[in-house]
Amino acid sequence: MTAPTPVTPVPPADLPGTLGALRAAGHRYRTVKQELRDNLLTKLRAGGPRFAGIVGYDDTVLPEVERALLAGHDMVLLGERGQGKTRLIRSLVTLLDEWTPVIVGSVLNEHPMHPVTPASRALVAEAGDDLPVGWLHRSLRYGEKLATPDTSVGDLIGDVDPVRLAQGRTLGDPETIHFGLVPRSNRGIFAVNELPDLAERIQVALLNVLEERDIQVRGYQLRLPLDMLLVASANPEDYTNRGRIITPLKDRFGAEIRTHYPTELELELALIRQEADLVAEVPEHVLEVLARFARAVRDSPSVDQRSGVSARFAIAAAETVAAAALRRDSLLAATPPPSSAPAAPSDAEPSAVLEGGPSNTRGVNKGPFLTPVARVGDAVSVTSTLRGKVEFESGEEGREIEVLGHLLRTATAETFRARLAGLDLSGFTALVADGRTIETGELVSAAELLGQVGTVPGLAKVLARLGIGDAPSPGQAAAAVEFVLEGLHLSRRLGKDVTDSGRTRYGNRD
Repeated sequence: MTAPTPVTPVPPADLPGTLGALRAAGHRYRTVKQELRDNLLTKLRAGGPRFAGIVGYDDTVLPEVERALLAGHDMVLLGERGQGKTRLIRSLVTLLDEWTPVIVGSVLNEHPMHPVTPASRALVAEAGDDLPVGWLHRSLRYGEKLATPDTSVGDLIGDVDPVRLAQGRTLGDPETIHFGLVPRSNRGIFAVNELPDLAERIQVALLNVLEERDIQVRGYQLRLPLDMLLVASANPEDYTNRGRIITPLKDRFGAEIRTHYPTELELELALIRQEADLVAEVPEHVLEVLARFARAVRDSPSVDQRSGVSARFAIAAAETVAAAALRRDSLLAATPPPSSAPAAPSDAEPSAVLEGGPSNTRGVNKGPFLTPVARVGDAVSVTSTLRGKVEFESGEEGREIEVLGHLLRTATAETFRARLAGLDLSGFTALVADGRTIETGELVSAAELLGQVGTVPGLAKVLARLGIGDAPSPGQAAAAVEFVLEGLHLSRRLGKDVTDSGRTRYGNRD
């Protein structure tokens, strides 16, 4: 399968249209690997980014990939799920020339100066400089196949087409072959995801592609020299146990590169910011809680370390808490207030006192109002909705939510200490003096929460530490207050219980 392209690019009108014009323009034929090497060297010398959208690999994986490309090596990427292997492979396309000439009608994307099939060689010899030349965009020079047990040699390499045989062609004629995905990616990049899942007899079919650079179909030696970069991905667990890459095939890959999860908290946060599609505002301190939570799950002895915890876990967690904030705002807007009380604004409604403030949303249509704001309490739902993304050790069966809940509380406490250490928070502990309580929860609006706390000494410093600023929206202020209350509870300075109605009540420790 080729990577989907929304719109087929149209080549510029000034590109040569014939083989003679192509030669007159000074065009020279280069192999795919030479093309990748030249373009990578240009980017290296320019000093700019080489792989857009790849986070956390600048000092580890990317230098190894660059060395492999400069050496002209096919490569296999080994790493647990959710480490960006496919994203990295697809980004290699940006190192190809934007446009490359092809023989019009060639299913193998043959270069006019380097035809490989007998039919194309005959066509070039006959037409000469008048041979029509087409142009192929680099986005169309990428082929990809997810390895599955039912993949056949015909899918990858090709098979004899009985219809063409019936038309009178002989079995030794390349024109009788219906080419598979690999030869159709000639003069481009072909990727095999989860290579160990291919049956060993199917992997054998790739041996000639990687070494001799030709293909065989049904025992006929076609000797069609392929020009491509072959890249594969594999999970180390599959690589060593459930499946394997056969030894001769491993030997033919020039580079074996290990990928990894983000090594630092800031890289984890950068990945969430880049990838999460948020439907509401998620403050930075909530994102940090989720990033620490993902890293804690990844390091937990209760979790199967061989399976790993995908980077998608933290991304989905951020999207879930944003959805919880949007749900709260919608439900509060649909619920009429008691007749004796004035209508309280929801999290998204503007305030005459608290207005403005930053927003961590991508593609959210705010309209005339501020967006809903997620709070740290919204993260509780993550433990149940995302537990299916985590493989636990066999001894933890039935305790999955308990384990995740503990790790989430740990991540919240660590973020509280990292963000608010050294601040005087006595103004918040004084809120529950004399047996008073503060209620928050999934369906407690920002206005209701702020109405309970009133003016709190030290809130301005908390907002500054959390990066919210001195002009927060009601939702942002409520998110800060709830974070402080939860942090004080986790540091054993406040008590906490959950009511039958699902509200969370903070008070003095008994």
